[in-house]
Amino acid sequence: MTPDAARWISTFLEAKAAEQDATANTQLAYGRDLKDFAGFLDRRGGRFETADEAVITGYLVACEAEGLARTTRARRLSAIRQLYRFAYEEGWRPDNPALQIRGPGRTRRLPMTLSHDEVERLIAAAGQSPRDATRNACLMQVLYATGMRVSELVTLPVAAARGDPRMLLVRGKGGKERMVPLTPGARAALTAWLAERDAAEEAAEARGLPASRYLFPGRGRDGHLTRHRFYVLIKEFALAGELDPARVTPHTLRHAFATHLLAGGADLRAIQTLLGHADVATTEIYTHVLDERLRELVLTHHPLARDADPS
Repeated sequence: MTPDAARWISTFLEAKAAEQDATANTQLAYGRDLKDFAGFLDRRGGRFETADEAVITGYLVACEAEGLARTTRARRLSAIRQLYRFAYEEGWRPDNPALQIRGPGRTRRLPMTLSHDEVERLIAAAGQSPRDATRNACLMQVLYATGMRVSELVTLPVAAARGDPRMLLVRGKGGKERMVPLTPGARAALTAWLAERDAAEEAAEARGLPASRYLFPGRGRDGHLTRHRFYVLIKEFALAGELDPARVTPHTLRHAFATHLLAGGADLRAIQTLLGHADVATTEIYTHVLDERLRELVLTHHPLARDADPS
């Protein structure tokens, strides 16, 4: 690596650390990626100062030829883009040669989901918990009935659940509000939990403790059940329901909600609204999940598929 390349990289990393509070690990990652790019330029007689869009694209092609993962190539392009943006802003170059280069993107994985039977086993296990069974049953019933994000669920104000509502008002990402319907099972679980919760709150107030404004109170600083605690709980429900805990997270119930609605004939736009997705393209991933499940169903149960030679 030439002295000029080393100067570019070190100055850029110092600026990242000062302006964006980049961690040591982040700086090391940027440094490794940019040193690799500098080595590529050195072997071809190039420099940071003169590299153009074609050279940077050639580097990315070489990275792919080496068999580097898509995520690694995307990270290296990100480092190069940021270096050249910094160089342009500092006046080291009159242009940003990486500005128009499109990255390899990320491989979009299909979200994990659960069958109807698996969801029922999870909910049943929650309702049979050694402790807090009423609360746990309510958590699972409401989560599956509404498709809420777990952060939306644990921060739900108790006022939203008063009066045996048919719908809940949920505040989602960016403060956007939406209405989500409750199933009869979720409403029954909510009613049972409210009676138990209110009795516990009254006892706490009698001891001089402040009342919680959340539907699912917690002892921590935030005053509500935490996302981490619910994550641990749902793993416990999976074990009790004889499901693989690795397949079950709070978000898995959200995926199951959307996939089961789509399989039942629900409109994609309606599912988008219920999930609080800003773009329907985000919701469309569930059509691929459904296609994959139908494919597995045919391969598993169709007589010709069973009789086919696996080789």
